[in-house]
Amino acid sequence: MAQTLFDTHKPLLDEAIAAIGSRGYWSAFPEMPSGRIYGETAKADGLAACNARLHRRFVLDLPGVRGWVGAERSPYGFDLGVSYPDCDLDELFAAIRCATPAWVAAGPERRAGVCVEILRRLNRRSFEIAHASMHTSGQPFLMAFQAAGPHAQDRALEAIAYAYREMARIPGRVRWEKPQAKGATLAIDKTFRIIPAGVGVVVGCATFPVWNGYPGLFASLVTGNPVVVKPHPQGILPLAMTVETARQVLRDSGFDPNLVTLVADTPSAPRTLELVRRPEVALVDFTGGPAFGSWLETNLPHATVFTEKAGVNIALIESTDDPQGMIRNLATSLCLYSGQMCTTPQNLLVPASGIRTPEGIMPVADFTAALDTAIRTLTADPAGAVELLGAIQSDAILARVEEAALDPRALIRPRAIGHPRHPDARVRTPALLAATADDALIRQELFGPVSVLVATDGASAAIDLAAELTGAVGAITWLAHSTDPATVERIEDAAAAVGASVAFNLTGPVLVNQSAAFSDYHVSGANPAGNATITDTAFVAARFRVAQTRRPARG
Repeated sequence: MAQTLFDTHKPLLDEAIAAIGSRGYWSAFPEMPSGRIYGETAKADGLAACNARLHRRFVLDLPGVRGWVGAERSPYGFDLGVSYPDCDLDELFAAIRCATPAWVAAGPERRAGVCVEILRRLNRRSFEIAHASMHTSGQPFLMAFQAAGPHAQDRALEAIAYAYREMARIPGRVRWEKPQAKGATLAIDKTFRIIPAGVGVVVGCATFPVWNGYPGLFASLVTGNPVVVKPHPQGILPLAMTVETARQVLRDSGFDPNLVTLVADTPSAPRTLELVRRPEVALVDFTGGPAFGSWLETNLPHATVFTEKAGVNIALIESTDDPQGMIRNLATSLCLYSGQMCTTPQNLLVPASGIRTPEGIMPVADFTAALDTAIRTLTADPAGAVELLGAIQSDAILARVEEAALDPRALIRPRAIGHPRHPDARVRTPALLAATADDALIRQELFGPVSVLVATDGASAAIDLAAELTGAVGAITWLAHSTDPATVERIEDAAAAVGASVAFNLTGPVLVNQSAAFSDYHVSGANPAGNATITDTAFVAARFRVAQTRRPARG
């Protein structure tokens, strides 16, 4: 069946491989939650399926189950009440060892076919997984559908395409012939075999558990490595659904389902260190805070570690020919999912002398007032506001927002908004604090809806500060507004030098927060915001090696 799956899905895989080469727009999975695409009852069916998981055990036939764990609470104000298998790691890894040889022997084609089939089945569960993501991460529904559904599936397919392309470049068998004296030939038959690195562990994050988790999961699996999924304790449900689907497809395809397993835990009894320190673990994919991500990078000599840690993303605002569009776009970026994205601008660098516009200089105070007005306009209607803001994911982020509300440096104070359907949801608008260029505040990640405005001594000082912060702390994105070609060139060169992705003069619907599969490289790996890119060749190449055999040619 696995070979049949490859034959079935090869046209899609070929399209994905072409897309990563062209870098233009391409998507395998429709991003709109339309009944015409997914079925008229798909949304209701997905909600019902997700609700049926609440307040009960999530049964997975995993090895070594010794009890049940789980303590997820929806940011919209209620406990999920789901418990997950708590597995003994010795028994779990023993089962993984038994499962691995057949998967390795299957080869790249069959593995790719099975992996794409997993994505196809996950796509059919997009609404169910979306509701699970919404009530673990706090994302608004549309974002949850896209980020945990089609966009995550596209990112997974992108990783599969990269990995399959690299493996396919290695021939299985060749005859090596070296000319000798007097017309003789020295001939050697050589075979090349893809061998996996070892067990992969995906350490999930709380805000985008699926979107960030899928690339590592599928890159490791397709290259022959079994994968243990270790979700964030607050974001287990959507990844448990993913593991459930993967195990079913593996079983249906004739493989041991223990190639994909789940290790769940709680904040009071974490298991990540116990897991990643296992000698069998060769690959670790981590998304989360800088402190733990950096620890993993330096303290796991037996494993290759891929990290995305975010940092202090920059907005450089020097001049614009569309001040209203610039303000509206920036306000939307700050509001989107309450700034709980690794790509949201944090440090806004504005000339102390003001921003050049077609109407003249916009003073810093006017910029701040206009930004406040734009945020208030975007969030004036609670029903619409909650579909933009979502809910605050964690107690730590909520505490940071509440501290900002009382901070004497606050230029824009956050406001609480009542949710029309979930009265206990914690919904907040963005905050903006004032700081100076030497302030420690701008040298730390303020994850969530808290940004900082710094009035700089001109564009050159702002560019230098942006580069310094990115090199020292890390940044995934820079947003820049300038109408001066020389300034644009300087910003572009400075961003490239420190490995930040820069977007210029966004005034319409495209936001700096957004990252498109098959086109955008997410994280450069060239500054402290992360050491890996989703997705490039380096992201997949370390997950397998090549073993060769040589013997004298006969016949």
